[in-house]
Amino acid sequence: MEKALWYLLAGMRGGENRARIIRALSERPRNANQLSDVLGVEYNTVRYHLDLLLDHDIVEKGEESYGTMYFLTDRFEQHRDQFEEILTKMD
Repeated sequence: MEKALWYLLAGMRGGENRARIIRALSERPRNANQLSDVLGVEYNTVRYHLDLLLDHDIVEKGEESYGTMYFLTDRFEQHRDQFEEILTKMD
């Protein structure tokens, strides 16, 4: 998980937005439209980042429907300290 977090946050463009999405989902589950509004980022950009986070088991989808909610995975929660450490090193 640590390698995936480094890759997603520091190893490629868009890491800041992915970190912001993770932070927003830490507050509460949200759908892509809500994330777009809260973060002030285009909907399609949010969806792109969510797909990357899904592929790396950082987030998971709730029930498939209109307005699908996204949640942080239990696996991510077990590595939250690494996430915080990576963000600290990036600043």
